[in-house]
Amino acid sequence: MAEYEKKVRDLLKKHGCTFVRQGKGDHEIWYSPITDAHFPVDGKIKSRHTANGIMKQSGIGHRF
Repeated sequence: MAEYEKKVRDLLKKHGCTFVRQGKGDHEIWYSPITDAHFPVDGKIKSRHTANGIMKQSGIGHRF
């Protein structure tokens, strides 16, 4: 099973999203200037669907 953590974080940084703080458990809270919103990013992204959900919340049009 593919792990998407590094790919997701690299894309977020490339599009200007920034890490805000640690959330509960292994989640992180990020901010997207595209949507002007905060969103959670899981520490272990093993599902393509989860990675795509994070991309959608951040406003980035990329799909895995």
